[in-house]
Amino acid sequence: MDFTATFLFFALFISSIQAVDPCGSRPQNKDLSVIPIYGRCSPFKPPKPESWVDTVINMASKDPARLKYLSSLVAQKTTAVPIASGQQVLSIGNYVVKVKLGTPGQVMFMVLDTSNNVAWVPCSGCTGCSATTFLPSASSSYGSLDCSLPQCNQVHGLSCLATAAAACFFNQSYGGDSSFSANLAQDSLTLANDVIPNFAFGCINSISGNSIPPQGLLGMGRGPMSLLSQSGSLYKSNIRTTPLLKSPHRPSLYYVNLTGVSVGRVRVPIPPEWLAFNPTTGAGTIIDSGTVVTRFVQPLYEAIRNEFVKHAKGPFSTIGLFDTCFEAKAEVELPSLTLHFEGLSMKLPMENTFLHTSAGSRACLAIAPAPNNVNAAMNVIANLQQQNHRILFDVANSRLGISREACN
Repeated sequence: MDFTATFLFFALFISSIQAVDPCGSRPQNKDLSVIPIYGRCSPFKPPKPESWVDTVINMASKDPARLKYLSSLVAQKTTAVPIASGQQVLSIGNYVVKVKLGTPGQVMFMVLDTSNNVAWVPCSGCTGCSATTFLPSASSSYGSLDCSLPQCNQVHGLSCLATAAAACFFNQSYGGDSSFSANLAQDSLTLANDVIPNFAFGCINSISGNSIPPQGLLGMGRGPMSLLSQSGSLYKSNIRTTPLLKSPHRPSLYYVNLTGVSVGRVRVPIPPEWLAFNPTTGAGTIIDSGTVVTRFVQPLYEAIRNEFVKHAKGPFSTIGLFDTCFEAKAEVELPSLTLHFEGLSMKLPMENTFLHTSAGSRACLAIAPAPNNVNAAMNVIANLQQQNHRILFDVANSRLGISREACN
């Protein structure tokens, strides 16, 4: 079976003038559209107005916790799951997807996470959940899963009684300060004009803490319980692809073979060990939806930055996590960044490369070094650099596709 899906990473600021309703359904469209959590198609209230660079800095404030989680992932190990996507209480805005769960479909806006393997939603009667919950009693296709079924062995923190007929119950930590308990269930899931029958997910009955996404999470990792593994073929494409690599210790992560980085026409001199994939240690490069700003290991970041400043006009200053900020009027003369993968290259457009201050007087190179408290050998291609690209995850064939597409 070909497990393939495609995601469009939309820019956070969408034009208010459209020829058609941007939030309406599009017949025959197989794309899984990814919505900025505070965009016009999202039900969540936006934070107070602020500059784009301040928005990104605030969004990226949870990146260190996210990267620490990603670098510590071990197969079948129960752990906290920090994510910078859509935590409304924390005013962090990345991406959600609109789905319909049950028969008839109940609309939910679920946080997307390409490094999580399980989906879960708050269900009616949930203690500590938000006002919007899924109503199992209103769905004719809903059913609980018991401990005898193989799906029950795929969730962490499960608790099964001696009898196999008992409901599959599990607990999971999330966001460092939160946790939830849920029953494993199945129901019809509709998204991208496709219906996935008997989709397995966690039906949350209680939570503690403030970091649980209000309408649930849609796991897009590489495990058997993720959306990709349950969906069948959602989309097929002829876009250029690069091989997906797999670590047995971090099986949910999408590792890719980053072979180099160019600044303009200059290929940055990079020792192979800064890029090499090591399935045992977790060294290498991953692509992730929950990290905001692309992070490179310290020596690799410094090599890219040093080449960039040769082409830019100083003086340079630091704004938040960005240490290469300069006069914005010089931007038109600056070189682009290109990420080279095995089999394809990803040339970043200007809006994926630079961020502007509210006054527009200064711009910043929109990449950063990996935090000191994480795996010092893992690079992360984050969602700011994925915006306005079509990202294709072909799990069955172990391929990742990337192509430029103006989504905003």
